Amino acid sequence: QVQLVESGGGLVQAGGSHRLSCAASGRTFSSYVMAWFRQAPGKEREFVAAISVSGISTVIAATVKGRFTISRDNAKNMVYLQMNSLKPGDTAVYYCAAKPPGPNGGTFSGQYNYWGQGTQVTVSS
Repeated sequence: QVQLVESGGGLVQAGGSHRLSCAASGRTFSSYVMAWFRQAPGKEREFVAAISVSGISTVIAATVKGRFTISRDNAKNMVYLQMNSLKPGDTAVYYCAAKPPGPNGGTFSGQYNYWGQGTQVTVSS
């Protein structure tokens, strides 16, 4: 089992950069695929990015590709989301999630077993 705690949310100006962090507890962190999802008011939760257990492979949603990157540090039990060129449309609550590795790509929220409480990111124009 793993517990996840996000941090780093806040108010950012459009065009700016920001980094979110997710701290994971548990000795088996390096055994989980990690991902970031986000949910804007009145919208469904959407996939943002995922990273393999080793950190070598990543999947980035088309809506943020070229602007966001995901990384992990297994020694520190941490996952990061670097967000660049932020837009007002990126405003949402951002969630960290974890799941065991499997044959599917890991872009669906239903595949993830563990979730953090979320952190709000607001991008002002």
